[in-house]
Amino acid sequence: QVLLVESGGGAVQVGGSLRLSCAASGVEFNNYVMKWFRQAPGPGKDREFVAGISKSGDTSMYDDSVKGRFTISRDNAEKTVYLHMYNVKPEDTGTYYCAAAWVLYRGSSGVDYWGQGTQVTVSS
Repeated sequence: QVLLVESGGGAVQVGGSLRLSCAASGVEFNNYVMKWFRQAPGPGKDREFVAGISKSGDTSMYDDSVKGRFTISRDNAEKTVYLHMYNVKPEDTGTYYCAAAWVLYRGSSGVDYWGQGTQVTVSS
């Protein structure tokens, strides 16, 4: 059984930092690109791409809204991907999902597995 389990979410003040983790099991972690998506609260909100990292960890990409503030990293030995969030803003509030995918690009096609999500709330 493949499991992606996110952790590290919570409440944080504007300008603060948070580190999200996503631990994988039951999957050949090294064979997958890993991505983070988020979904803002409220009806009709789509799940949007935040960051992605290549299988080896040598290439990453970010949505423009988080570029320079968030950093994605991975530890293949620990089968874990991280999202380091710095200088957070209220618009960063949402449920954050990690995903295992085949292709590194800013989209959700090709995602094989999703985590259950972890909530991040940024308050002023």
